[in-house]
Amino acid sequence: MDAAAIQSCIVATLDADADVRRRAELQLKQAEEQPTFTDVLLDLVQSEQNANLQLPTVIYLKNRVNRAWQRQEHYPGETVIPEDAKARFRDRLLPILASSQTLVRHQLVPILQRILHFDFPDRWPTFMNYTVQLLNTNEAPSVLAGLQCLLAICRAYRFKASDSESRAHFDKIIEASFPRLLAICNELVNQESEEAGEMLHIALKAYKHATWLELSDFLRQGPVNLGWCTIFLQTVAKPIHTTEEDPLERERQHWWKAKKWAYFNLNRLYIRHGNPQAFAEKPNEIQARFAKEFTAQVAPEILKHYLQEIDKWVAKTVWLSRPCLSYTIVFLDECIRPKEMWTHLKPHMTNLVTHFIFPVLCLSEDDVEKFDEEPEEYLHRKLNFYEEVSSPDVSATNFLVTLTKARRKQTFEILKFINEVVSHYEVAPEAEKNHVAKEGALRMIGTLAPVILGKKSPIADQVEFFLVRYVFPDFTNPQGFLRARACDTVEKFEQLDFKDQNNLLTIYRHILDCMADPALPVRVTAALALQPLIRHDVIRTSMQQSIPTIMQQLLKLANEADIDALANVMEDFVEVFATELTPFAVALSEQLRDTYLRIVRELLENNEKRDDMDNEFGDFLDDKSITALGVLQTIGTLILTLESTPDVLLHIEGVLMPVIRVTLENKLYDLYNEVFEIVDSCTFSAKQISPVMWQAFELIHATFKSGAELYLEDMLPALDNFVQYGAPQLAQNPKYVAALFEMVSDMFVDSKVGGVDRICACKLAEAMMLSLRGHIDQCVHGFINMAMGVLSETEVKVRSYRIHLMEMVINAIYYNPILSLQVLESNGWTNKFFSLWFGSMDSFTRVHDKKLCIMAIVQLLSVHPDQIPTSISVGWPRLLQGITILFGSLPAALKSRLTIEDREEALKDDFHLEGGTYGYDDEDEEWNEEEASWDTAEVDNEEEVTDVKDEGTAYLEFLQEESAKYGNTTEGEYSEEELGEDSVLLESPLDKIDPYTTFRTSLMKLQQEQPQFYSRLTTQLTAEEQGIITAVCQQAELVAQQIAAQPAINGAS
Repeated sequence: MDAAAIQSCIVATLDADADVRRRAELQLKQAEEQPTFTDVLLDLVQSEQNANLQLPTVIYLKNRVNRAWQRQEHYPGETVIPEDAKARFRDRLLPILASSQTLVRHQLVPILQRILHFDFPDRWPTFMNYTVQLLNTNEAPSVLAGLQCLLAICRAYRFKASDSESRAHFDKIIEASFPRLLAICNELVNQESEEAGEMLHIALKAYKHATWLELSDFLRQGPVNLGWCTIFLQTVAKPIHTTEEDPLERERQHWWKAKKWAYFNLNRLYIRHGNPQAFAEKPNEIQARFAKEFTAQVAPEILKHYLQEIDKWVAKTVWLSRPCLSYTIVFLDECIRPKEMWTHLKPHMTNLVTHFIFPVLCLSEDDVEKFDEEPEEYLHRKLNFYEEVSSPDVSATNFLVTLTKARRKQTFEILKFINEVVSHYEVAPEAEKNHVAKEGALRMIGTLAPVILGKKSPIADQVEFFLVRYVFPDFTNPQGFLRARACDTVEKFEQLDFKDQNNLLTIYRHILDCMADPALPVRVTAALALQPLIRHDVIRTSMQQSIPTIMQQLLKLANEADIDALANVMEDFVEVFATELTPFAVALSEQLRDTYLRIVRELLENNEKRDDMDNEFGDFLDDKSITALGVLQTIGTLILTLESTPDVLLHIEGVLMPVIRVTLENKLYDLYNEVFEIVDSCTFSAKQISPVMWQAFELIHATFKSGAELYLEDMLPALDNFVQYGAPQLAQNPKYVAALFEMVSDMFVDSKVGGVDRICACKLAEAMMLSLRGHIDQCVHGFINMAMGVLSETEVKVRSYRIHLMEMVINAIYYNPILSLQVLESNGWTNKFFSLWFGSMDSFTRVHDKKLCIMAIVQLLSVHPDQIPTSISVGWPRLLQGITILFGSLPAALKSRLTIEDREEALKDDFHLEGGTYGYDDEDEEWNEEEASWDTAEVDNEEEVTDVKDEGTAYLEFLQEESAKYGNTTEGEYSEEELGEDSVLLESPLDKIDPYTTFRTSLMKLQQEQPQFYSRLTTQLTAEEQGIITAVCQQAELVAQQIAAQPAINGAS
């Protein structure tokens, strides 16, 4: 196919007629097999002058490179680009990039990035030479192309650690290219054109990626670092003239992006490399010297420049973008803890808090407008603020938290300012009241709640008065955003113990009124404020009367606004008020179902439009998923409260079937875990499997077979219930048994599945063998083959996986010893398996493991001597020796399990109705005597300036210590999590069996029916082993006496 035909086909792929598009795509797919196909596309991109033809061609080229530069499992049928074609492509790409227009260049850059990922430096050794040549030209388009090449290489290396070979190579690239890059930046920063702004933006972004993880020794050199910091500071201070009115559009302009990366790079240099407190482990000599010099010389200069920009912003002589404001506040935040920087920052604190931090925290005009006109958007912005990484008000909130925790006396200054604002609002005439300032002051005090209510706080006893005087009136304020803030403030002070219970009841009444407010944000914040009130007895008692109404309001709210926090509120209410809600359980489940189906329907509709949306759509989709997740969790909690009402539960299963079906059939992977938990809860609570739940089983099996093998761990509890409680139906339904067996076997066949995932398959096989005894002989044959196929061929190093593989065979022996011995013997595995089993007896540490081994050995003892394979008949006496090891350690294992169960029970009892569980009792919130002094003027001057430990650094140190502990763990070792008592499924048929009684009965039968064989087995026992056997028999008699005495006790009662 010639160039013109290829271009015609590419244009036809955009045709409105689907048939035309399909034919064109098929022709192009055939043309891709030609070795010169990419050469033709490059020719077209280079020669075509019409942008309407050039752009679709370069986009097709980008997609072709993404799919076919290397073989990928996502595109198995793709014809990979031949090596000679790749070489020609690499040689031509950079000259074409240098001569392309903006829109085409934006498509070529991802192609460049992709090729560098696979081919640099080995297959493209000339790349950096050409990049440096481009940077050294005097032509703007070539320099721009060089900058983009350098940015691409910095992106490719940004996550390389200093101890890697490739990082050393990258450091040489930096040393060779960054001096020229710095010279280019020095020219660009004094220019005004948009083109210069774009080039500076790219250059500063290249620096960002080059220093993301590590700072090379070259960039640490004093003059070099000073040169770069000067560029950053000049960019920060540069006035930008623009006619653009829309703030978001302004932020997208290149000069503002350059400013953003200038701020970012200065912050990153200080926070990661220039702050001595930043190092989680002891820095080397070069790092320590750089940090010391940076803190002494550069960081104060950065602070000075930032303060100058703040002064201009406060005076309204400059506008600052959200990222610039945010990065400014982040830097101020980082200056609070180190004593050197606190000395510089402290004199400015009063002005900063009152004229900078406070205005940033206050609602903007846009916020007020959104409150009234786009309330759902307002809520998403205010409630999901932690997702807004460039949000200045989030940075301001974090700043206040750091300030009041690290420099506790500053709390008094802030509270004094808050008091002035709210007092002024109180006395001002109605027309002069500054509603936005009042809202900001309440947000500020709410942010400080953990510190104000901290241990030994001198302020805590005044909070109740503050709430009554300054917050209570705002529950009925004409301004909706102040009513919402009143609810939020009360929620923030949830840990306050009210002295006057009437105040608590007043809050409750106001919150209920606000839940019926005309403004959606008020209703939502009221609902969120209601949740923590549950911990107060007086409120909980009042709520009992109106809980159905409250739940109705919450459900209505959940349908009005997809706020995931509302689902958490509902879940808590369902758990705490289970008794009151039981009569309404079916109606509640129907409403929850309808809410969920609506969210999923919208989520699926949006998913179809995803390609037409910009990147922000992904966040919206996530919000939907998170809200849906919360609704599912509420449904799960509701089911668990209905265990004692099986008829209601049965009805609810039918109600929830559409929830299960829509999630699994539409492959909503993020919601799988919760749906499987719902099936688990239904089947576990009912202790039987209804026809509706068998439909769910079919759906789970279909889901597994359609590529969800790695979700078997999430499916396992539900599948175990199907096997255990559905055993009678399974025994009559070979199709379902075959489906379960298929799930196990698929895990052993699929190459993508690792040992840890196969453990889940082992557990499912065990559940089948324990619950379907006598009904699945053919499956058992297969299970032995699967387990021994791994154990006999390879050395399994992960101990937990090895134990579970062995237990697959041990379960088979317990299921049918004769059948199992025949399978082992026919494959020549018998001796190998028994040697492995009895050589690993000490590894069976859980009660479950020991019981299983004991029961399997008991089954083997029942085998007639004539049926024992000759390959292991000599070692048969070891059966009793093995069982003595198991019984010898069983009491300690039982005691350990009881301890774990007691601890879990205690955790359940420690429910969140108790005060002090919301995290306000941390050491960070505790006030010492000096900090608690109100006389700030007197003490402040004498305050000793010291470093305050950074929480992030402390956490990193903790992680490193933990890593060091486990760093010496060999691959074969296992953690408690892998083979701990809690790794066993909740219930097992083995739980109902007493191993002592079973063993004694088996031993007595052997002694009576085969005395010679019994004598041969027991005479080889040592005195200690015989003592254990005797003790086991005595324990069995004791158990038998207790069981015999039980009916008499019951009869007497």
